[in-house]
Amino acid sequence: MSVIRKAKEEDISGIMEIYNKEIKEGIATFDTVEKKLDDMEKWYKEHGYKNPLIVSEEKGKIIGWAALSKYSTRCAYSDTAELSLYVKDEFQGKGMGKKLMKFVLEEGRKGGLHTIIARITEGNEISVNLHKKFGFNYVGTYKEVGKKFGKTLDVVLMQKVYKD
Repeated sequence: MSVIRKAKEEDISGIMEIYNKEIKEGIATFDTVEKKLDDMEKWYKEHGYKNPLIVSEEKGKIIGWAALSKYSTRCAYSDTAELSLYVKDEFQGKGMGKKLMKFVLEEGRKGGLHTIIARITEGNEISVNLHKKFGFNYVGTYKEVGKKFGKTLDVVLMQKVYKD
């Protein structure tokens, strides 16, 4: 049985393991250099009440995570965040993404966020459909903005605006 909860500092290495695997093998992130522990510790400290970081834990292991990260350092964007969500391969397709999405979006609302932005690599229809289920709307496509594994990729933009 998995538990969804706010991340703790001791979860950083589990989060990093999932993220670094995607950096090495996937296209869900356009990072191309694996993160080190000090990078992830700094990133962890950028999260809190308004920008939550959530994990899914099973048998003491981190199996997925979701974050609402600051969208921009410009003050006018202070109520906007960007969503990240990753689930270990063996736990995908079992509803874990839905649980993480629900929890992190609820925490974002509580934290006073107004708008959530998602950037999804082309072809990831599972992610697009998950976002649609949670009220995200398609707002456009950045054409050929990223290059990974020798392929130039588009990015779909989706947005959720919290309604009162």
